[in-house]
Amino acid sequence: MLSVNSMKLPQLPSDAPFSESQRAWLNGFFAGLKTSLAQSNNINSGQDTTTVNILYGSQTGNAESVANDTAAAAKAHGLKAIVKSMSEIDSAQLASMDYLLIVTSTYGEGEMPDNAQMLWEAVNTDTAPNLEKVKFSVLALGDTAYDLFCQAGKDWDRRLAELGATRLYERTDCDVEFEEPAHLWSSSVITLIAGNSATVAATTTAPAIDSKPFYNRKNPFPAKLLVNKRVTADNSSKETRHYEISIAGSGLTYEAGDALCIFPTNCPELVADIISAIGCNGQEEEPVNGELIPLTEALRTLFEIKTPSKELLEEIAKRSSDPELNELLQSGDKDRLAKYLWGRDTLDLLRQFPQCEFSAAELLSLLKPLQHRAYSISSSSKLYPDTVHLTVASVRYESLGRTHKGVCSTYLADLVDDNTDVRCFFIPNKTFRVPDNDSLPMIMVGPGTGIAPFRAFLQERQYRKAPGKNWLFFGDRNAETDFMYREEIDAMMQQGLLTRLDLAFSRDQAEKNLCARPNDRAWRRTVCLVRTRRLFLRLWRCLPHGERRRQSLTPSHCHSWR
Repeated sequence: MLSVNSMKLPQLPSDAPFSESQRAWLNGFFAGLKTSLAQSNNINSGQDTTTVNILYGSQTGNAESVANDTAAAAKAHGLKAIVKSMSEIDSAQLASMDYLLIVTSTYGEGEMPDNAQMLWEAVNTDTAPNLEKVKFSVLALGDTAYDLFCQAGKDWDRRLAELGATRLYERTDCDVEFEEPAHLWSSSVITLIAGNSATVAATTTAPAIDSKPFYNRKNPFPAKLLVNKRVTADNSSKETRHYEISIAGSGLTYEAGDALCIFPTNCPELVADIISAIGCNGQEEEPVNGELIPLTEALRTLFEIKTPSKELLEEIAKRSSDPELNELLQSGDKDRLAKYLWGRDTLDLLRQFPQCEFSAAELLSLLKPLQHRAYSISSSSKLYPDTVHLTVASVRYESLGRTHKGVCSTYLADLVDDNTDVRCFFIPNKTFRVPDNDSLPMIMVGPGTGIAPFRAFLQERQYRKAPGKNWLFFGDRNAETDFMYREEIDAMMQQGLLTRLDLAFSRDQAEKNLCARPNDRAWRRTVCLVRTRRLFLRLWRCLPHGERRRQSLTPSHCHSWR
């Protein structure tokens, strides 16, 4: 008699008339059918269950969320799934994994997320383990607006193969709208593993209730703005504002160290100027996401119109035959291109090359979707459970004969009123937290609006009545006009909550630098160390090994030590 484990999964013909999503569903159905039979066959066999190790490198929580979704799919197929941050394992453990799934985002210009950096460095040493027994697949999250799109995922895919691991399923690279391709990847790879596995676990318990918040990136909460006040002086050279946003009734919670993401709308004046530049009236209805939307509304709410996309740049270069722009794009020199684009936005380019005529449909096809903006939260939910505080610098500058504005910073400052729904959701940052041990001291380095999360950290410690010492480095341009939250900080000093405060105001001295005490070598060295992410990480690695395990350290973050 043919055993269940020797059964082969039905294979769909390559020319079968199914989409990729339909193929994934059907393959999952067949794998699930085999799994169900195998569970019945193996429930009393005592065999070990196939284990899938899922490691994530995450900067904003998206990779972690996909990793957990993939684990749920694995468990639904009778597999044992283990989800861990890359910071939780060392390279030697990789060799013992039969199945390894990597889900990683890319940070900045092609760098690893903070929680993946140590493991990445370990697998690139001469002592990296041989992974010839490991089967793997990689899901890479990224943004095509960046030149090194999904670079972290590409690097992991390459390095695992170099170490001898076998690629179970081809790497999938996801743009900002990652949900559908990520689901296709997880469905496909879990189906393969379940189909290859001789032993699966019986799933006799009730399915777990989805614990994800109801409001998220795909379904943001319609919050209300309660407070909008300037925290720099009216005569300051910069405009920084304090916001308080109500999340009452949302069921959402947050921790000090998390970020609030806001979906802005574009400046109406900028929208009108772009419509005028392409010779339209704004009433043109164009298909967007399956429905007809007037051009004005589409540009205001759905598309990124501030930063020109690569596709728009390339099309303008092609239509204009401008030698300078074409040479810049063809050279691949990112620094020169960035210098050329400095202070230019989509409107500037359309006006610079009026010979490049675009219809409404053509323009929309060359624009990226309007994305949320993330801001560090400057309040503790222990003190403010129904509101979220933000500290945001309003971006305004003159360039090429007109005023330019930051998309979200001036949306909050200028456009949001009592009737506006501020669509938002949270991104957790589990590696950036107030130490659990209240007796541990903290060092916090937060120049400018970098003070935001540390205001939240200090509020958290105040609520806990934590005895640990707190040392804050803070600075900006001018003490008289830019000392944000001065009364609060003074009160914290008087109460003993803030043990030490070091200030640096760069424009209150003849020599413009970050050090308010030029002869203080220790302070100057500290400031230099925290100016770059890499140097700050090196400082962290110099700490005793036990202290590394206690907290992770990232730029403008805090660290605790004894």
